[in-house]
Amino acid sequence: MTSPSTSVLDWDFGLGREDLIHRIHSYPAKFPAFITTKALQYAKEEGVEVGVVADVFCGCGTAAVEAKRSGKRFWGSDINPVAVLIAQVKVHHYDDSVLGEYFEQIRNEFGRITPTEEDREKVSDRVRYWFHDRNIDDLTRLDQAIRLRTRTGSPHRRFFLCALSNILKPTSTWLTRSIKPQRDPLKSPRGVLETFESQFHLMRKANRSNCFPRPQPEVTIRRQNFLASGQPECRVDLLVTSPPYVTSYDYADIHQLSTLWLRYSSDYRSFRTNMLGNQYRVPDPDPRSIASLGPSAEATYRGLMDVEKRKARSVARYFLDLDKTAAKCWRMLNPGGMAVFLIGNTRYKNVTINNAGHLESCMRRAGFVGVERVPRRVSLKIMTPFRDAKGRFTRDASQRRVYGEEFVLIGRRP
Repeated sequence: MTSPSTSVLDWDFGLGREDLIHRIHSYPAKFPAFITTKALQYAKEEGVEVGVVADVFCGCGTAAVEAKRSGKRFWGSDINPVAVLIAQVKVHHYDDSVLGEYFEQIRNEFGRITPTEEDREKVSDRVRYWFHDRNIDDLTRLDQAIRLRTRTGSPHRRFFLCALSNILKPTSTWLTRSIKPQRDPLKSPRGVLETFESQFHLMRKANRSNCFPRPQPEVTIRRQNFLASGQPECRVDLLVTSPPYVTSYDYADIHQLSTLWLRYSSDYRSFRTNMLGNQYRVPDPDPRSIASLGPSAEATYRGLMDVEKRKARSVARYFLDLDKTAAKCWRMLNPGGMAVFLIGNTRYKNVTINNAGHLESCMRRAGFVGVERVPRRVSLKIMTPFRDAKGRFTRDASQRRVYGEEFVLIGRRP
């Protein structure tokens, strides 16, 4: 590992509070906005002329917003349809008066709709599990009102469906601030219409303050599995991304309410299949494939096989997918381009999973040069530093400690 230069040492904190646009929808392990601006600054210092930025695991679009604000074109992808919805809303600037008009139409339509028995029968048992009957009816009314008053595929429909998505957990019995899907029998779910109104005003305020340069740079965000094709979809100058951390979050589980209610799938578990580190129905890997990744990856796999075979297969697949990711990212970059990866190490049943070290090896194997690995303290994680048995973050030091350090990995394509 090369020694990091002075200009890349401070990746811990940004200069100010995160902008409101990045808080319009809850999202686990959200990418810090300032990482993109620091990456752009560092690329400039290193002589990289950046015209196009990419994030191949773009999540809720944090890098997309920051790239567009900086006047750069952007290309992003994510396999999670809820993430893509949020990202598409965040990078679009809406006419404030038109938003107000749509909101009034939706609210008026809500008052005119009465759910039928047929409407109620369409609600799956999995959705019904999380909601009281009154809120199911009100969510049905709101959903229908949005779809009646906005055009299919329009930015305004996306805006209001994003608002609907973010009120599902507070209006349900989902355990607050938990990353695990579990009910809270003591919770009093919030009312649907008043929660929607509050969410709308938050998003409207965020949109007012979300300024982009004119003419606005082109932004492309696709819902797709990045590794589905070996060929790059575009060529870019700077790649800024954060692969999912294996064993940390099950995004399909976390977003199941939105996935089901917004009709992205009748079975939210179907999205697990192509996610990095999927642990469901994963076959045993070819031992030669694991060995080809190096002794660290092979040792981790064998250590996990001693404690839980399913998790070992999941991590093996994750390691193999990271290798493919690094190779495809290298192919996406223009000559002289730069990649900035943000990744943290994880731990499962006392087995350390060296994600950062493995990705660094993958980058070198793919052809990246001048690879640097810079540690950074995890910041803006409001519920750290510990997690209890139910998955909720807590400050109780007797509970399981959540990682407090990540790594910024930087490399160039010669």
